[in-house]
Amino acid sequence: MTEHARTLALALLLGSGMGAMAQGVQLAGTMGERALLMIDGQPHTLAVGATVKGVTLVNLMGQNAEVRRDGNILMLRVGAAPVSLGGAGRAAQGREVVLPVGSGGHVVARGSINGRSVQFMVDTGATFIALSQAEAQRIGLDYQRGEPGVTQTANGPAPVHMLNLAAVRLGEVELSNVRAVVVPSPMPYVLLGNSFLSRFNMRRDGDTMRLELRP
Repeated sequence: MTEHARTLALALLLGSGMGAMAQGVQLAGTMGERALLMIDGQPHTLAVGATVKGVTLVNLMGQNAEVRRDGNILMLRVGAAPVSLGGAGRAAQGREVVLPVGSGGHVVARGSINGRSVQFMVDTGATFIALSQAEAQRIGLDYQRGEPGVTQTANGPAPVHMLNLAAVRLGEVELSNVRAVVVPSPMPYVLLGNSFLSRFNMRRDGDTMRLELRP
């Protein structure tokens, strides 16, 4: 069996097993200058610039693909979990997240952005989700395609980039199309700001914080 046939067979096998899963986009493999994308559970072969079911293959770089859907752009990697693109906020499994409150009142929790694991710190004073350029690069965000801007720091003006994150997950709740800002300075955590938190009702119960998704 040729490499082309083996890769196509893999895509078809993935398609048969993913029909009942949540809709999304996954990079199943590559064939030369074409990408094998699983789009809403079905396999499609796309060349750069081609569009299927509203998904456009923007670029293909080895085991990574850059795609666009409904104005959202993100990176996919072969073997990574399917990523939801576009649409309104939705719950992945449940509607509530319960988080422990640490020392000093800080709330730190593991979550994900576009299917890639990150460490969040809840920050009700932040307007958007905020992450460093290094973290954005680590999780495959092409932030330089975002809207450029400038922020004032203690060392003077610094460039930033604004963009929409296709999928942000915390606990069993996942939201799509969440506004974020990428900053040049290093940060120990990804700040989980109000572009995410405002979609929840929040309350503090002793040593726990409860986030309940708004109707």
